[in-house]
Amino acid sequence: YTSPLRIHPPWPNFSCLHSSVLTGCVDYVSTQGLVLGVYESEREDDSLHLTESAAGVDRVLSGKLTELLKISGPGLKKGKSRIFYGLHEDFPCIAVVGLGRNSLGVCGTEYWDTCKENIRAAIAGGCRVLQNHVLTHIEVDGCNDSQSAAEGAVLGLFTYDDLKTKKKTRVTTQLHGSGCVSGWEKGVLYGEGQNLARYLMEAPANHVTPSVFADTITNRLAPYADHVTVHKRSQEWIEEQQMGAFLSVSKGSEEPPVFLELHYNGCPDNAQCPLLLVGKGITFDSGGISLKPPSGMDAMRADMGGAATVCSAIVTAAALNLPINIIGLAPLCENMPSGKANKPGDVVTAKNGKTIQVDNTDAEGRLILADALCYAHSFNPRAIVNAATLTGAMDVALGSAATGVFTNSDWLWEQLHKASVVTGDRVWRMPLFQHYTRQVTDCQLADLNNVGKYSRSGGACTAAAFLREFVTAPHWAHLDIAGVMTNKDEVPYLKKGMSGRPTRTLVEFAAGLANQA
Repeated sequence: YTSPLRIHPPWPNFSCLHSSVLTGCVDYVSTQGLVLGVYESEREDDSLHLTESAAGVDRVLSGKLTELLKISGPGLKKGKSRIFYGLHEDFPCIAVVGLGRNSLGVCGTEYWDTCKENIRAAIAGGCRVLQNHVLTHIEVDGCNDSQSAAEGAVLGLFTYDDLKTKKKTRVTTQLHGSGCVSGWEKGVLYGEGQNLARYLMEAPANHVTPSVFADTITNRLAPYADHVTVHKRSQEWIEEQQMGAFLSVSKGSEEPPVFLELHYNGCPDNAQCPLLLVGKGITFDSGGISLKPPSGMDAMRADMGGAATVCSAIVTAAALNLPINIIGLAPLCENMPSGKANKPGDVVTAKNGKTIQVDNTDAEGRLILADALCYAHSFNPRAIVNAATLTGAMDVALGSAATGVFTNSDWLWEQLHKASVVTGDRVWRMPLFQHYTRQVTDCQLADLNNVGKYSRSGGACTAAAFLREFVTAPHWAHLDIAGVMTNKDEVPYLKKGMSGRPTRTLVEFAAGLANQA
């Protein structure tokens, strides 16, 4: 996925207007469109409250935009849009989108900034409407929050159609008017980061194998070679590290495993310990011998969503030149059934010497993460955050509303939660009670069992308790992103498909830590 970053000069040329205002769709030679915002009235009336950019356009058009909005019906509600044609020769299609009320901010019950979310959703909707008009370039109103507007535009226009003969119109976007250019640039990078994760998660498993995943991230980090070091560790290295849990999962597949290790040195002169990000990288999960049912198994091409979001967050941090040191770890492999695959009841040994009874080969993510978490401690990290599409139980618990966070650190929870309020990609704290630990340590053959004693009860919590057995760091968080892996229509600025969540929250979290350095 690529999206050219262009910043718009102060104002377009409005010197030449059409003499007539059209209300029907007309074919034009120009392929440019414009998205403008309008707020809902704070009072019970139909008065219009245009954004600064929309008001500027309206002045140039001698009030025709306001006139048309009034003629076309009552005030424009949040998320709705209206299209006007023929107002300007450079912008044959102008989409005006409803932003909701301007007075809204952080909502104490929704745990996000409602105004930012409204902007993202409205701009995404307006850009999609214009994309459907086969426009190839769209200028976007910054809506007094250029970053949110850019995120909405970039996220809303993403489509994975690489393998289709007929493709959607490719659209470039740029900031319209005199909005905050730096905010727009930042928003574009945030959106492109999440789109990179969506691309990796959406692509078929035969197109994104462990080695292809590693090569893709390596290529995306190539422009930042001065600050980034990439290690694509081979199976031989994994064996030398005695990562028996990881190897036990990978041995069932013909695809060789890769342990991807990324070092971003955004603050090389700072002796502060690095932030460690760890992502589950199962590029396809059949369930192994404990085979999954065929219905919906195709979605398991995205079981590397943890690795995709973590690696994409590091790509974005490098693009933003964040002043922080980050290390990313992604154990990459497939979980397949074969004569070499794990069998229920097998016992394997993790890097830290703990033995694990594998009673369910479909609980493989925690096995590969166990070894990665052990290795993460060797870098004396400031904090460890791992992300994984780990359990269906997480989807049952929270659905797609928020990422579940299990953490041993109140400080780390506060940092993640604060970041999620800004991005609108929410997190929710889940329990790490000893109640769950006892369920994974009560094991007949080994130190640990890879499924809880009561496998159907508290599955997300017992999985987190299992991971905690491989953590000694005082600041660690496990993000179970299974519930937010896909999007149907829950997040209006994301189309149906793989979501790439919570990439932006990870980036915002890292940026917040950078500011504390």
